Amino acid sequence: MRNVQPIRYSPAGVALMMFELQHQSQQSEANQTLSVSVNLRTQAAGELAQEIGRFKDGTQIAVKGFLARTSQRSDIPVLHVNSYKLLKEVNHGTTH
Repeated sequence: MRNVQPIRYSPAGVALMMFELQHQSQQSEANQTLSVSVNLRTQAAGELAQEIGRFKDGTQIAVKGFLARTSQRSDIPVLHVNSYKLLKEVNHGTTH
């Protein structure tokens, strides 16, 4: 996780938070190994926003969710988190 934004609230009072996830992996395509790296704008809502919102930049999480447009007028995707698993937490510059 990086660029973790403070929690904000929708007009309906739902907690929302934005952050960026960096994905890195080795993938196979056409019998070739590819190094894949991509940064994804990511959003958590409700209780997930409260939980994930306590993590610091650099914390590693795995998420499940879905891609949707940022808005009806934009084709930029944002990953909406449905669940997550904490892999490595960063606290005040140290990892746990």
